[in-house]
Amino acid sequence: MGGRAIITILLLLLLVMLCGFCELGESAVGVNWGTISNHRLSPETVVDLLKANNIQKVKLFDTDPECLRALMGSGIEVMVGVSNDQLADIGSSAVASDLWVSQNVSRYMVRGGANIKCIAVGNEPFLSSYSGQFQSYVMPAITNIQQSLAKANLAGAIKLVVPCNADAYEASLPSQGAFRPELTQIMTDLVTFLNSNGSPFIVNIYPFLSLYGNSDFPQDYAFFEGTTHSVTDGPNVYYNAFDGNYDTLVSALNKIGFGQMPIVIGEVGWPTDGAISANVNAARVFNQGLINHVLSNKGTPLRPAQPPMDIYLFGLLDEEAKSVLPGSFERHWGIFSFDGQAKYPLNLGNGLLRNAEDVHYLPARWCVADPFKDLSGVEEHYKLACTVADCTTLNYGGSCNGIGERGNISYAFNSYYQVQKQNSQSCEFDGLGMITFVNPSMGQCKFLVGVAEEVITRRVSHGLRLRGGSVIIWLLVVWWGFL
Repeated sequence: MGGRAIITILLLLLLVMLCGFCELGESAVGVNWGTISNHRLSPETVVDLLKANNIQKVKLFDTDPECLRALMGSGIEVMVGVSNDQLADIGSSAVASDLWVSQNVSRYMVRGGANIKCIAVGNEPFLSSYSGQFQSYVMPAITNIQQSLAKANLAGAIKLVVPCNADAYEASLPSQGAFRPELTQIMTDLVTFLNSNGSPFIVNIYPFLSLYGNSDFPQDYAFFEGTTHSVTDGPNVYYNAFDGNYDTLVSALNKIGFGQMPIVIGEVGWPTDGAISANVNAARVFNQGLINHVLSNKGTPLRPAQPPMDIYLFGLLDEEAKSVLPGSFERHWGIFSFDGQAKYPLNLGNGLLRNAEDVHYLPARWCVADPFKDLSGVEEHYKLACTVADCTTLNYGGSCNGIGERGNISYAFNSYYQVQKQNSQSCEFDGLGMITFVNPSMGQCKFLVGVAEEVITRRVSHGLRLRGGSVIIWLLVVWWGFL
């Protein structure tokens, strides 16, 4: 065999190996990027933050044009979302489905565009608290979107998924896991579709919510540091709630004939404020334990030697305008604060978190209660401030819960003042507020300064882009020409 043939074979083997690695991959840690905030960083700054921390996968809850434009050319894998209230229209009209794909997917899937890999059709549409409101719309919507992708020649590039809450299945022990009876048929239909299209089953798992909602739930079982409350299930022993929940889903999938279905964790995390169990230290311990556990590829009792598993931390940034109906902690899930600063040391597998750079803040000034004024008439002002701005850290279990009545009022005034971009009139409160240049923060209770509006124009090169296998193929062609 000649030298030229040997070199060609070696290069082809290299190509096969690389393609195999691309297909199988390694366990990856992505993030959920939510945008329900009164203090939004520019999407360009957020994308720079993702790149600085080598975060290669991001999940959006919608198709925010600013976010998708900022992600263009970044190479970051993107999951976009169809909201639950869009399911009925898309499922009942192929025209509506085609239009949605055209406006929210195709326009970004250009050379040097956004790397959209998945579309989440709905978000936890089978949640028990919805009482079946969206249940009948899921399969028609996912069918229509698949057909729309095919028309746009994107069916082979984009996978359709349906993120499910862990309440879709139930059991007293993992091995007894089964989907809720009213969901058995639709889950069978959904998983059959996902399996035929090579899509994973996406589930959101929150040990924090189990702890928050059940006073009898053993706290150490929520973490990964070992427990005195392990769960024995036949020959298997569970030392953390995550593995137990995951294997309950494995059992549920097995009962409908899909026990080997790939599983992706669409949301998982721990909040840092707004409840007794929500604090920086607990969030650090949980998230680092989770990441170490997943990246070890040790798997779970029902899936030992786990194949690569993707997880999406919830979330990237705090969202202080979210609904607090589930609890005050809803606004504090971020591994970064609203301004892109890491809340605690966390290693995603490639070094500790790095802060966002070049963040533009409003001037260093705050609005507080005038110390010389009678505050007996402040109640309505306080309610207004906390309706518009975020005061959840003042609640029981919050980081600002112990700063006293006047401190509470000052915190509320300042939160409102910052949301209003430090408009001087927003600190009047009928003469009860005053502007100060002395930081009024107390201990762990931080009085924030808002971020300024950012206008960033970024030119994306549309030159030659060669990635992965394309690079190797190009090298093969060049090498062959030289031989």
